[in-house]
Amino acid sequence: MAENNFPPLPGFIPLKPCFYQDFEEIPDQHRTMCKRLYYLWILYSATLAVNFFGCMAWMFGGGGVTNFGMSIIWLILFTPCSYVCWFRPIYKAFKTDSSFNFMAFFFVFMAQVIITIIQAIGIPGWGVCGWLGTIAFFGTSIFASVIMLIPTIMFTAVAALSFIALTKVHNFYRGSGGSISKAQEEWATGAWKNPHVQQAAQQAALGAAQGAMQQQQYSTPNYDNQM
Repeated sequence: MAENNFPPLPGFIPLKPCFYQDFEEIPDQHRTMCKRLYYLWILYSATLAVNFFGCMAWMFGGGGVTNFGMSIIWLILFTPCSYVCWFRPIYKAFKTDSSFNFMAFFFVFMAQVIITIIQAIGIPGWGVCGWLGTIAFFGTSIFASVIMLIPTIMFTAVAALSFIALTKVHNFYRGSGGSISKAQEEWATGAWKNPHVQQAAQQAALGAAQGAMQQQQYSTPNYDNQM
C-alpha cells in the first residue's frame, strides 16, 4: 500500500498526510480531465482565501464583522470538505471506473455548483463578497469595493467552470454506459469498496479504451497508398 502524500505538509508539523494522490495511476484517457478538476478545486480554495481578504477590506471599510467572520468559516470548512466530498470521489471514479463514485461526485458537485452561484451573487451577511455586496458597497468605500471585486470575479469564474466541468463529466459518464442502476448494483454488492474488483474494473476500462483506439486506427483509410 502506497504511503499517503496529500496534503503535503512540512516536516515540523506533527500531522501526516491523509490521502494518497498520484495522477499516474489514473488511466491515460481520464488523466487530463481529472487534473482539470483538481485545478478547479485549487482555484476554488484560492477564491475562498481571496474572499477572506475581500471581507476583511469590507469590514475595515465599514461593512461590519459578520461577513468577515463567515468568510473564515467558508475558508476553513469548505476547502477540505470540497476536496473530500467531490474531488476524491471523482478521482476514485476515474481510477477504478466506479459508478458509485461517479454518482457521489454528481450529487455533491451539483450542490457545489449551486453554492458557487450563490457566492457569486453575494448575499450580504453570508460571508462572501459577490456582486450584490460589492456593487452596493461602492457608495461607501471605493477602495474596499475594488478589493471585493476580485473574489467576486473569481467566484463567477468558478461557478461557470464548475457548470462546464459537471456537464463534461456527465456526458462522459453517460457515453461510457454508466447509469444509476449500475451504481446501485455496486452499492448492493459492495464492489465500490473491494480493491480487487476495483483493480479489475480499472484494467477492463483501460483495455476497452485501448481496443477502441486500435480499432479506430485500423479503420482509418490510408489515402497515401491510394495516390
